[in-house]
Amino acid sequence: MRGIVVGVTDDSHIQALRGLLEVIDRLRGPGGCPWDREQTEQSMAPHLLEEAFEAIEALQAGDADAACEELGDVLMNVLMIARIASEEDRYDTAAIARGIADKLVRRHPHVFGDVEAADSDTVLANWEQIKIEERREQPTRKKGVLSGLPSDLPALLRAFRIGEKAARVGFDWPDAHGPRSKVDEELGELDEALASGDATAIESEFGDALFALANLARHHGVNPEMALRGTMGRFAARFEYVEAQLGERLAAAELDEMERLWVEAKERGIGAAGESPS
Repeated sequence: MRGIVVGVTDDSHIQALRGLLEVIDRLRGPGGCPWDREQTEQSMAPHLLEEAFEAIEALQAGDADAACEELGDVLMNVLMIARIASEEDRYDTAAIARGIADKLVRRHPHVFGDVEAADSDTVLANWEQIKIEERREQPTRKKGVLSGLPSDLPALLRAFRIGEKAARVGFDWPDAHGPRSKVDEELGELDEALASGDATAIESEFGDALFALANLARHHGVNPEMALRGTMGRFAARFEYVEAQLGERLAAAELDEMERLWVEAKERGIGAAGESPS
């Protein structure tokens, strides 16, 4: 493996991280915050997830100040969990940092070794193969291509990632025409299930149709989770406009009036990036 050249990190970055670690140590230490001292790895997990979603929202909005704040919350949660684990000699911040640094070097042989990778597709294929080889060396871990996906991922995002991982080992349509035809096939089967009134079949076919759409999105370079989040954000902003215009008359308003206000909100650009819903 070639020698690794690491850029010199600005001292201010190191000092800032050291300062955050000191704050967390103080919060967990004697005389610290009662709430922080009561937390466990398990109790912090939902907070980490919530902060990650808030960071995603800020990043999608392109708000630098909000992104900085929310990523700080994510970082704080990671370091707090590491601090808690270190108290039981399980792992600590240094172990986390060393582990991910080693993994990045190991999984980028085209940067730190002698492997050639001309494009991103080759990089991802190599990455997946390296992961499979790593699992073979860890007998207590599942070794399948899909085994690394957390079961708690949002379902649409997990569908996207399952298709992505299967594709990296060659289980995929050769082009976007395949998944597009699959969408039509699954919608046809959904129509049949709806006509039958069979609740179990309807649920199954809805799932198949959503999975087919996730695969179609992947072939067009679209993350369906982010796409759906964008749609929900636009819907919420425009509905809030309708709600604000109607006020107390909302529940009694006619659908035609609500639809007129909806179109008005859309024409005003409400729901677009940077626009206020009010």
